[in-house]
Amino acid sequence: MRTAQCACGQLTVRVDAEPAAVVACSCLECQRKSGSAFGLGAYFAKGEVSVSGDSRTYSRTASSGHLMHNHFCPVCGATVYWTMDRDPERIGVSVGAFADPDFLAPTRSVFDLSKHAWVKFPDDVPGFSEGRDSARTR
Repeated sequence: MRTAQCACGQLTVRVDAEPAAVVACSCLECQRKSGSAFGLGAYFAKGEVSVSGDSRTYSRTASSGHLMHNHFCPVCGATVYWTMDRDPERIGVSVGAFADPDFLAPTRSVFDLSKHAWVKFPDDVPGFSEGRDSARTR
């Protein structure tokens, strides 16, 4: 079992399985959400995830045209997980919320078109110009 939580510990996500994918996203929205050069999310089947604590939701339209719902702690403001109307049976969890330096490396990168030039991923990590259905960058 893995546990992710917000900075104050009030909002917690527990998962009973390894992620189906770990994705580094360099879209401008993930850069803003994370406050960093990219967002890093681990994706799990909805049935493998248990959420406890209070959250607030910020919803936005993704480039796919579907809504993405970011769930964040109302106390400390940390985004811990998100759901997507495009894939309602999956939940994304912020890898940093696991606070585990041994967490799995990314299995792909997306939105490489807006990736900071100094960010480099290994050649064996598939990259995509935009979403996972777009042209490959490596």
